[in-house]
Amino acid sequence: MTQAHDLITMGRIGVDIYPLQTGVGLEDVETFGKFLGGSPSNVAVAAARLGRRAAVVTKVGEDPFGGYLRRELRQFGVDDVFVGTEPGLPTPVTFCEIFPPDDFPLYFYRQPKAPDLELRTPELDLDAIRSAHVFWMTGTGLCEEPSRGATLAALAARSRQDVTVFDLDWRPMFWRDPAAARDSYAGALRHATVAVGNLEECEVATGETEPHAAAEALLAAGVTLAVVKQGPKGVLARHRDGTTAELPPVPVQVVNGLGAGDAFGGALVHGLLAGWELRRVIAFANAAGAHVAGELACSPAMPDAATVEALLTRGGLSA
Repeated sequence: MTQAHDLITMGRIGVDIYPLQTGVGLEDVETFGKFLGGSPSNVAVAAARLGRRAAVVTKVGEDPFGGYLRRELRQFGVDDVFVGTEPGLPTPVTFCEIFPPDDFPLYFYRQPKAPDLELRTPELDLDAIRSAHVFWMTGTGLCEEPSRGATLAALAARSRQDVTVFDLDWRPMFWRDPAAARDSYAGALRHATVAVGNLEECEVATGETEPHAAAEALLAAGVTLAVVKQGPKGVLARHRDGTTAELPPVPVQVVNGLGAGDAFGGALVHGLLAGWELRRVIAFANAAGAHVAGELACSPAMPDAATVEALLTRGGLSA
């Protein structure tokens, strides 16, 4: 029997094309860098950088960019055994603009349809998903069939065991009918044990915009741990047992904020697997996110544990 993965993520993957100049619109950018992207794929990379055995369930196109993404996953230490190929659909590409400290527009090229939205239930290794110590899925995976059905099947296979994370990941441009998201999110929350999202995403899932109310609503929806990201106000985490941790952000000179949430996610997984108390988990995840916010790229910037601990120590914020 093969060893169970510490983490299996499921959903989006693509090529991030980032300008190598900041504060310049795409019409004036002259040089770009190419990087692995897609939130659940980046979360897997972040966890692997912290020493966890990670894999991602996704699909790429039958093209050079698909080959590039497979290679990048392997080089980052992420198992690509569950990465399929969807003939006839191109591997997605995403461009961004970088206007620090808080403006990072994204331009998604996922037409006519992204291969990762063609994940089908019969293609899933449900035994592997069931046996993983942590399973991580995102709201984007619910936006279209057959991905929606496959994602819900993976969640059902977990039966709320161990750590099953719903990253609320709200991208309205991916939904043909954004109003339908609430029901899809409610269905996923019934299977999850952890929910992670910012205030906008929590509003989509619960209708609540106040952080403490949003956390309570997520707990009422069925999860055991609610993590509400509040941007410059930090992070609120509340466990069903009443334990609460509310921490400010780690100060950093922001270069590109786009990968911070994925670094936070991988570090959150690491801390939960380590069995740390909630405050330490959130402090560590906060610092991992801050480190990546201070870098240009996402996936290559994911920190190892020593880097995160050093950032906490320098800031007098030891977890």
